[in-house]
Amino acid sequence: MAKLSDPITILKGIGAARAKQFANLNIRTLQDLICHFPRGYEDRTRLITIGALEPDKPACFRAVVMNTPRTSHIRKGLDLTRVQAADHTGRINLTFFNSRFAAEQLRYGSEYIFYGTLTGDYAGYGMTNPVFESPDAPGVSTRRVLPIYPLTAGLSNGAVVRAVTQALAICEMPPEILPEPVRLRYDILPAEQAYRVIHQPETMAQAEQARKRMIFEEFFVFSAGLSLMRADRAGRRTPAYRELDLEPFYSALPFALTGAQRRAVDEILADFQRGTPMNRLVQGDVGSGKTMVAAAAAYCAGKNGRQTALMAPTEILAEQHYASLKKLLEPLGISLELLTGSMTPRQKRLIRERIASGEARVVVGTHALLTDTTQFHNLGLVIADEQHRFGVAQRSRLSEKGEDPHLLVMSATPIPRTLALLMYGDLDVSILDEMPPGREPVDTFLVGESYRPRINAFIRKQVQLGHQCFVVCPAVEENQELGIKAASAWAETLEQKVFPDLRVSLLHGQMKGAEKEETMGAFARGEADVLVATTVIEVGVDVPNATLMVIEDADRFGLSQLHQLRGRVGRGKAKSYCILTTHNRNPETLQRLKALCKTNDGFRIAEEDLKLRGPGDFFGSRQSGLPAFRVADLSYDLTTLKQAQAASTEWIDARGGEDSPEAEALRRRIGELFQRSKGTMN
Repeated sequence: MAKLSDPITILKGIGAARAKQFANLNIRTLQDLICHFPRGYEDRTRLITIGALEPDKPACFRAVVMNTPRTSHIRKGLDLTRVQAADHTGRINLTFFNSRFAAEQLRYGSEYIFYGTLTGDYAGYGMTNPVFESPDAPGVSTRRVLPIYPLTAGLSNGAVVRAVTQALAICEMPPEILPEPVRLRYDILPAEQAYRVIHQPETMAQAEQARKRMIFEEFFVFSAGLSLMRADRAGRRTPAYRELDLEPFYSALPFALTGAQRRAVDEILADFQRGTPMNRLVQGDVGSGKTMVAAAAAYCAGKNGRQTALMAPTEILAEQHYASLKKLLEPLGISLELLTGSMTPRQKRLIRERIASGEARVVVGTHALLTDTTQFHNLGLVIADEQHRFGVAQRSRLSEKGEDPHLLVMSATPIPRTLALLMYGDLDVSILDEMPPGREPVDTFLVGESYRPRINAFIRKQVQLGHQCFVVCPAVEENQELGIKAASAWAETLEQKVFPDLRVSLLHGQMKGAEKEETMGAFARGEADVLVATTVIEVGVDVPNATLMVIEDADRFGLSQLHQLRGRVGRGKAKSYCILTTHNRNPETLQRLKALCKTNDGFRIAEEDLKLRGPGDFFGSRQSGLPAFRVADLSYDLTTLKQAQAASTEWIDARGGEDSPEAEALRRRIGELFQRSKGTMN
């Protein structure tokens, strides 16, 4: 019996070249191969007659070859083999391109099982390159449920099927990690059966049962891992901060905090006094005041003699945080420093000296905070802003610069509470669901292309009033097939034809980092009237003078993303507006976009997005902190996630410390999952 750790080269037909192709799919061992699950299936179990074939519908049929295959040489590199097959309901013309196999194997008068797709018109239906097998041979490509695997260049689905078939015949299966009571309660297949059936199901129902097992298993491991992370954190100790009177801090604020902000601050202070490292998410809508909550936390840490590191995703956002926090905290005796990648070596050296000595109580910066040359004196609090731009690995790397510092992550992406608790299972969650008084809502309108002259006139009016405008496009370059506005071409049109007298600039993700920072900085300083951009502006810019956001082809964005973009305006005292344009007349699409026009409440919008589109927007690729699942999909398998989470929590609470083989295998799998996820984190 082969071992899971054996290399795939022990399999017949896998030499060095083939192994390299498999390695492109991260398949190097038999375990990697067995855990390379199908992305879907083709049901080839049902045989129909030739007369029942339908155009563009793949099907299996049994037929007799009616003539000797004829091969014609069309040109260099192209040979055509033609043959006719028939059953009692009709005849069909079969064509094979460059197929010596078909020419040699198909014999006049013999019967075969074919699988393919009928194409053509009334001038003549036919089938191109169908697969075929003798009815006396075991069904490999026909008369079975065929797994369809993720592939890479040079590697066919058949090659993967053959390799997996060999592996299943000689290899032990991965160990069982799901406790028997859990399997019985949720009707989950045992591990050995599931690993075989997912690759070789006899029916589509069997395939679905096997997939259910794998999805449940991944979520069970994921949830158990989060539970163990919580338990580990609870077991670690850090000096409790002394209780502080925050009245000096509150009195220094130019406005009173909302009830939600006060509640979040109280939760953070309670965490500080527990004697265990805090791990808290502050989640709030655009403009809900997360920065002031972070400032209160930094003030408390500073007054307890500890340093705070605040990491922002862009230099502009870091500079904005530094300016606002310096104005607030330095009069209260909390010294600040700013550290970014664009500073000169001498500036960085002097600032790092003040950080290492402890002279700097609060350090605001970008990824420069992560470098080995940045050392802290007594780091007590790590704050990560716009957390979805930072992976767990980056937050951990910053936290390692102190001895179990408290961690506060902030997100301006409103997520329904139930999803937040699932998504951030290793974090305690504080939600800012109130807006500071005096912040005017942004008026939002949905219009078609016929409103273009009025849109342009409104842009000009805002500029004449001394304000600035954003214009967001869904793409950088033109794509005629999609028919959507591209930022580069639209910026050129606006600059040369529509607003030749205005200052129009362009910003997109393909620009170099320094160029993006300079363009955004110039717009923030008022050196451009109109900024045409992609979603690169979604996070990390505060331009109070910007009063208009025009989003082209708005149907190309999710509601939550549109709301994030809209949040770039309405940050000053002037009335602000958002205009959504679309060519799409689909009623469901229009209903979704109109939901954005009715409210500025990000949590209501998130609930609407969840209802209309599912949780994919919230669990998308931008969320860097989640492990990479092999088969589970957080966009569709939310019910299974909830079941697995409940089962894992119950099991660990009851028996998490036991030394059963299942518990040991579960701990190993947790380590593998979270280790594998590091490669996918930004």
